Amino acid sequence: MRIPHIYQPSDLVIGQTIDLGDDAAGHVARVLRMSEGDKLSLFNGQGGEYLATISEVSKKKVRVTPEQFIDKQVESPLSIHLGQGISRGDKMDFTIQKSVELGITEITPLFTTRCGVKLSGERLTKKHQQWQKIAIAAAEQSGRNTITTIHPPISIDEWLAQSSEALKLTLHPRAEHSIKTLPAPEHGIRFLVGPEGGFTDEEMAATAQQGFIDIRLGPRVLRTETAALTVLSALQLEFGDLAL
Repeated sequence: MRIPHIYQPSDLVIGQTIDLGDDAAGHVARVLRMSEGDKLSLFNGQGGEYLATISEVSKKKVRVTPEQFIDKQVESPLSIHLGQGISRGDKMDFTIQKSVELGITEITPLFTTRCGVKLSGERLTKKHQQWQKIAIAAAEQSGRNTITTIHPPISIDEWLAQSSEALKLTLHPRAEHSIKTLPAPEHGIRFLVGPEGGFTDEEMAATAQQGFIDIRLGPRVLRTETAALTVLSALQLEFGDLAL
């Protein structure tokens, strides 16, 4: 039986008992229904994981003691920052969850002309927090020992203007380049995916002005969540750690 993999954002020291955070404790006690003496795998995003034993479980508290550090590295050698046009409903949640499973490093949700999602103030803050929690849960499920950074949402113009030495890519159905024709990315990849309505001509022109390379996946038009995950899979296969 697989030992649950739990994120604990604090220092972890062998032999030093700690209380799990509220989210982790609730998951362990109420969802997994674990008991005193059960084993956990803990990680804090600083590399590796800790085999731990539960010493106390109650409705309000779960105490654990790390017993062994395991220097387990499962991160891709390829750093990818996804700029994702915010999509409606649960599509954005799905994209974040699956991108984390595929090893994405960073995600920035983007407001674009055709994104169709209006968020501001407290609603925006809560949505951002929800997306980060989805990334944490996906890291736990997939056995990753680092947490994908979900940046606060910004406009596409702000994201395009950010300085970066990464290889910059965006999709275009009539592009000359495919992923196999790209040079090896020495400084990682920044990849842009539009919302359901796609990009405007002005936004596509702005990507070209900022040095983004148009790439194509094939003859079919993909939904926004399908496009992001297909490109991520192809990039990890070509330059990262996915294997056939």
